[in-house]
Amino acid sequence: MAYSLQLIVQGTYMKNLTILGSTGSIGTNALRIVAQFPERFSAKVLTAGKNISKLAEQIKQFRPELVAVFDESGAEDLARALPKDMDVRIVYGESGYKTAAAYETSDMVLTAIVGAAGLMPTIAAIQAGKDIALANKETLVMAGELVMALARRNQTNIIPVDSEHSAIFQCLMGQRASDLDVLLITASGGPFIDMPAHAFADVSPEAALNHPNWQMGPKITIDSATLMNKGLEVIEAKHLFHVEMDRIRVVVHPQSIIHSMVSFQDGSILAQLGIPDMKGAIALALSYPERLPLAQPLPDFAHIGSFTFKEPDMHKFSCLGLAMEAGRTGGTLPAVLNAANEVAVHAFLEHRLFFDKIPVVIEQTLAKHANQPAPSLDDILAADEWARKTAFRLIKTGPAKA
Repeated sequence: MAYSLQLIVQGTYMKNLTILGSTGSIGTNALRIVAQFPERFSAKVLTAGKNISKLAEQIKQFRPELVAVFDESGAEDLARALPKDMDVRIVYGESGYKTAAAYETSDMVLTAIVGAAGLMPTIAAIQAGKDIALANKETLVMAGELVMALARRNQTNIIPVDSEHSAIFQCLMGQRASDLDVLLITASGGPFIDMPAHAFADVSPEAALNHPNWQMGPKITIDSATLMNKGLEVIEAKHLFHVEMDRIRVVVHPQSIIHSMVSFQDGSILAQLGIPDMKGAIALALSYPERLPLAQPLPDFAHIGSFTFKEPDMHKFSCLGLAMEAGRTGGTLPAVLNAANEVAVHAFLEHRLFFDKIPVVIEQTLAKHANQPAPSLDDILAADEWARKTAFRLIKTGPAKA
């Protein structure tokens, strides 16, 4: 099998969860599953950034033993928002997130923190021997070789949560690695798939956040609009499934019913289908090797009528091409790509950068970087910091014309 897991004994038992990023889209859906199956899951640890009011409501409902927030001020606000008799330990900052990730009584850690901030808590969880339900693609984009090697040494299972990687994971179940040919990652194309490139300069954050199929957080939604999300997913798939970049392809599928496909050397293709709803992928990661009775509706095939496919326009959506090239090159380049993208997307959401300049900032940051092959974790973190400063300066002074 191209994707290997340690043996997981099947059977119904209570699984204790740590949810890193419980107030985001993935974390919120995960807690819905916990509430739906209270005999199966217990949320022992929750973490959030600055959404203190939502976290407080989650604590009251799920009664975790430990919670972590961004900073001391947030911890104080959270303590005031909770009843006096609420027995929960509150920690904060980088050390707090690491404590949450390695919490002793948790069996599995769902890493749903957005962006590079998810890397170090995920590493802490792996070092603590926790199984990982991985929704933070940046962990493998930045440090895929290091993280996968660490997981193997610690005999830790990493089960994908992204719908595309979950689909590939499901298609590979029971298959032999030697039979694998190509991974086909599908993309909805986002809201601007049919928009001419010259109109990108006028795209507003509000328009870019209006995804036609999926409900996601703002950063991931913008990445979907630029197709950077697909580029990051290709790099993640390279490490997660041990497949070279030239055996991974992106196919635009606007209906978002086929979540991804796998082809084999005999010409057979397996596809995983379902409605565009993350609960299925989350539930599978939490309950694997079992499948939970989610009562999800089937796609309305008669109404859909037909599935369509086309090649992504690499010129119009140049973020995808930049990501593919960074993935092929490796070293510290993927970490630089990710950091520059995070800075550029944040600036766009704050109306400080035009939509069409997002790839320009990324490309110019990559061009300034001296790539380091076979980097250490310190090298990767240093490259991330350098890229953020470089991208910020480019945005502040105005990137050169593309």
